[in-house]
Amino acid sequence: MIREIERKATNGVLALLLLMVLTVFTVLVFVSGARDEDAGRVLFGVGLAVITLVSWTGLFAIQPNTAKALTLFGQYKGSVRTAGLWWVNPFMTKKAVSLRVRNFETAKLKVNDLDSNPVEIGAVVVWQVFDSAEALFEVDNYEDYVRVQSESAVRSLATQYPYDAHSPEVVSLSHNAADISEKLAHEVQDRLQKAGIKVLEARITHLAYSPEIAQAMLRRQQASAIIAAREKIVEGAVSMVDMALKHIERDKIVVLDEERKAAMVSNLLVTLCTDQPMHPVINTGSLYQ
Repeated sequence: MIREIERKATNGVLALLLLMVLTVFTVLVFVSGARDEDAGRVLFGVGLAVITLVSWTGLFAIQPNTAKALTLFGQYKGSVRTAGLWWVNPFMTKKAVSLRVRNFETAKLKVNDLDSNPVEIGAVVVWQVFDSAEALFEVDNYEDYVRVQSESAVRSLATQYPYDAHSPEVVSLSHNAADISEKLAHEVQDRLQKAGIKVLEARITHLAYSPEIAQAMLRRQQASAIIAAREKIVEGAVSMVDMALKHIERDKIVVLDEERKAAMVSNLLVTLCTDQPMHPVINTGSLYQ
């Protein structure tokens, strides 16, 4: 595995001044040789001109948050990260790599969640190159690599969790956005580590059931929500009935036998659990008549 080596380059401003002097000297040598019809001096001027022209190609500039990886005849020699004007061996090939923070948004992917329900999911990944050598030489095209591996990680993550879950202990895609985003960031980072890329953030930007089951799942969610609400209502009603009976017995408001207790429990549960307004009925008789 190729790791980045930080390389120091020659100050470009100093090299620029020297090259300008060398260029002027080359012109003077060539002109004087041609004027004096001195073939040796002319050839020397031509040689200096070739060297000067080749030397000029060693100059390069680096913008902020940019690195240039240097290779000499196919061998990696290091990367220059410091912004400014620099000069290196003219025969070195210089490949620029942006170190700026970038983001990639996946397409809306259609996958099956843990419950095998087809869902549409999309995510955005914020990433940055931290090792220019790995980004250039470990993968063919690191930008395409980010795209493919990010979408692959999103697909893999979506199959590990259900879209929705009413139980608090169950992690779901729709109810646990922070946990899912953290898991997604780790999964994408594991895939991009070998390419010298650091994932700064990853989060779900789109999540929905596929159109063909959206209506059915909406009715299922509504039914599940109603059942969950009913469970809470019944639990609260039973607690209130128990409390009412205990207060009646403790304060000795009235003495109730088992039959009257059953009737009272039934009436209270109906009153507390119904979702319709109650209409009072005056009973002028007795349970025993």
